[in-house]
Amino acid sequence: MAELEKRFGRMVAAHRRLRGITQEALSEKAGVSIDMISKIEIGATGARFPNIEKIAGALEVDPAELFTPERNFTSLRGGIYGELVADLASLNDEQLLKIKAVVKAMLG
Repeated sequence: MAELEKRFGRMVAAHRRLRGITQEALSEKAGVSIDMISKIEIGATGARFPNIEKIAGALEVDPAELFTPERNFTSLRGGIYGELVADLASLNDEQLLKIKAVVKAMLG
């Protein structure tokens, strides 16, 4: 169950970042505490169905998109961008930091 909670948290964070909103803004829009959003995003706690529905609604996605990185974020953008986001959403923080460093070096 812990892996599912972590995956859910990564997907919530990915969708939130794609929308360009803060944890605080998501918290307000979903009617869930900012502490809960923070804990969900790092996988420290799971979410109950009512909160999953609220968060998905606030992010304007189907709740299923918050559980699987295989989706291509069709509700946001399709094509290569959606595929890239889905791939990145499945990575852990250490992997993302390495990728960020490589991209930064490439872009100068």
